[in-house]
Amino acid sequence: MTAARIHLTLAALMGLAGVALLAAAAHVTGTTNVQTAGQMLLFHAPVILGATVARRTGLLQDVVARVALSAMILGVALFAADLARRGFGSEKLFEGAAPAGGFLMLGGWLVLALSALFAPRGDRRAA
Repeated sequence: MTAARIHLTLAALMGLAGVALLAAAAHVTGTTNVQTAGQMLLFHAPVILGATVARRTGLLQDVVARVALSAMILGVALFAADLARRGFGSEKLFEGAAPAGGFLMLGGWLVLALSALFAPRGDRRAA
């Protein structure tokens, strides 16, 4: 399975989990932790989708973008899982999970920006 297919599949699952968590926050728990977890998943899912397409078309540097997207996916997963666990079970996923996830998300965004700067070719239609 290619990196693009893995990233696209994970982005779709992130969207699914985000919608499910937002529904749970509205109808089951009412906690802001569960709501925030859902929002983080939904905010990042379209970024992963779009950046994967941009990477495949050459608008992002391939290897650097793969690292960025993987970091974002792992970061969102850790962050959202920790918040959801706190919202549903009142305990942490593990010590430092949310900060580690946040750091990976921030790093992913920064590395994604670098992948755009160092792409092998730009959008030739824009002048």
